[in-house]
Amino acid sequence: MKLPRINELKVSSKRVLLRTNYDIPLKKKGNKIVDTTRIDESLPTIEYLLKNNAEVVIISHLGRPKGEIVPSLSLKPIAEYLGELLEQEIPLVTEIEKLSEQNESLVLLENLRFFKGEEDNDSEFALRLSQETDLFVNDAFACAHRSHASVVGLPRLLPTAFGFDFLKEIKTLSWLRKEAKRPLTIILGGIKKGKLAKVGSLARWADHLLIGGKLASLTDDDLPENVFKAELNPENKDIRLESVEEFGKIIKKSRTIVWVGPIGAFEEEQFSQGTKKLAELIVKTEAFTAIGGGDTEAALSKFGLEKKVNFISSGGGAMLEFLAEGTLPAIEALKKEND
Repeated sequence: MKLPRINELKVSSKRVLLRTNYDIPLKKKGNKIVDTTRIDESLPTIEYLLKNNAEVVIISHLGRPKGEIVPSLSLKPIAEYLGELLEQEIPLVTEIEKLSEQNESLVLLENLRFFKGEEDNDSEFALRLSQETDLFVNDAFACAHRSHASVVGLPRLLPTAFGFDFLKEIKTLSWLRKEAKRPLTIILGGIKKGKLAKVGSLARWADHLLIGGKLASLTDDDLPENVFKAELNPENKDIRLESVEEFGKIIKKSRTIVWVGPIGAFEEEQFSQGTKKLAELIVKTEAFTAIGGGDTEAALSKFGLEKKVNFISSGGGAMLEFLAEGTLPAIEALKKEND
C-alpha cells in the first residue's frame, strides 16, 4: 500500500500538527506513567520534524473523559516525560486558540477528548485545530479506525502524510494480510464488544477464529464453522482450562497467529491462568506471531513473554479492522481528499 510519507513533505519552517497516540496507563496515585512504549515509539517522527526545522504541535488523547475536563487524564505527565527525553521543556497548552501564541519548537495540546468536538468528528473543531498550522502528520495508528476529528477531519483541511510508526504498522500488517503462511489463526479476547462486528470478515480471511474473554459471553451460537468460542468460568472472568486445551490443538498446527485481547481478567491472579497458559502455548510454536492492543501487550509483559512474539501492534482495534478490510478510516479520509 502506497501512502504519503512524512519524509515526502517539505517541513522546513512549517508548523506541523502531529497526531500521536499517548493513550497509556497511569498509576491512580500520582498519575505516574506505567508504560512509556507509545511515547518512545513517537520519537523518530518528532525528532525528524525538529531536525528538519519544523515547529511541532502534538495532539493526542488519554482515556475516555467524554468531552469533560478530567484532571486525572491530563497529558501533563506525558509532557514532562517527553521533555526529559528531548531535553527541553514542553509547554502543555489547554486552549486551542492559545497555540498560536507559543514560540517554542515543540508544544503539546491538552487531551483532545477534553473537547466535545473530537469524538463527534465536528468539522468546526477540526478547523480550529488546523488553524495556524501548515501540515498534518498522523502517527497514531491505534486511533486510525476511529472516525474522529483529529483522524478523518484534519486530512480534509491540511496537506497530510503519515509518520514513521504508522508506516511501519501498515507495512507489517499489509505483508501479514497478503503473505501470511497457513493455517492462520486469530484469537479474539478482551471486553470491547466492537470487535464482534468484524467476526464475519475475519472468519473469511482466517482458517480459525477463537473467541475468549468476556467476548465469548457476548457472542451468539450462530457462527461460521471455523469460529470457536471458549467456555467461561462461573464468574465469566476467565476461560476454562478445557477450552485452553481445545484452543491449544488448533494453535499447535498454526503457522500464523494473530492475537488481540486477553482471554481473561489477567490483572487478577485468580483469573490469569487462561491467558497465561494460552500465551505460553503461542510462544512455543514456530508460527509467526502478531499481537495487538495495550492489554494484550500488558498481559504478555506480566508473564515475561513480550519479547517472544514476532510483532506487537500498538492498536488492537485498528489492527483487526485493517486485517479485515485492508484499509482504515484514517487512510480513506486521505484518499477521498486526493480524489
